[in-house]
Amino acid sequence: MRQDEIWDVAAAKRYDTPGTGMFAPEVLGPTVAKLAELAEGDRVLEFAVGTGRVAVPLVERGVAVTGIELSQPMVDELRTKADEAALPVVVGDMATVRAPGTYGLVYLVFNTVSNLLTQAEQVACFRNAARHLAPGGRFVIELWVPELRKLPPGQQGVVPETRDGYVLVDTYDVLRQHVVSHHFSYGDDGPEAQIFRSPHRYIWPSELDLMAQLAGFGLESRHADWEGTEFTAESRGHVSVYRLPTGPDAAK
Repeated sequence: MRQDEIWDVAAAKRYDTPGTGMFAPEVLGPTVAKLAELAEGDRVLEFAVGTGRVAVPLVERGVAVTGIELSQPMVDELRTKADEAALPVVVGDMATVRAPGTYGLVYLVFNTVSNLLTQAEQVACFRNAARHLAPGGRFVIELWVPELRKLPPGQQGVVPETRDGYVLVDTYDVLRQHVVSHHFSYGDDGPEAQIFRSPHRYIWPSELDLMAQLAGFGLESRHADWEGTEFTAESRGHVSVYRLPTGPDAAK
């Protein structure tokens, strides 16, 4: 499953869920507020900007945002909310493509770094972020913590989330650090469910820190969420802020 095949027209059309899920105010509000704070008035670049879930509210707050996005159908959906003048987007791979200019903040949210399916691609993504940043610039990643403690010996799958009309099943390949998320959605209109599958390469926080170090970053902070909750051994996810050095050590 290639990412450009997964994020097709159908996926882009059903991606937005206004007011619920990742678009719920209690999820989106703290994300946008923290990123606006970290931007410190500088230009901002979003890797995998998608349909503009985070970028559009940031623009509405007066933050100058540019996006990189692999999927043209996702960009087409974004264009129903913001035009090119308000939110420029470069179509391409976030691990390699270059957006014009220099930025004070690059961010990659909602586990999307795991869409890169090899360690080499993930390291390249960090290096690409560094290329876009001014000295002292920040790279922010939101990512889940692998839940392998839930995986009994001999069992390849777990059910990390259930709610009305939705079941998530994750199946693991621990040799390659791969997981496929199977999203089952169903309603009251019949027995059949819709399924959407997305492959990921999971990353431990310590491995992520090493990737950052290879690209010249240092870890500035790590919290369990966008509101600054302490990160602990029981945290299911994290928001990690990496920063480039300033002064003589800033050359990349």
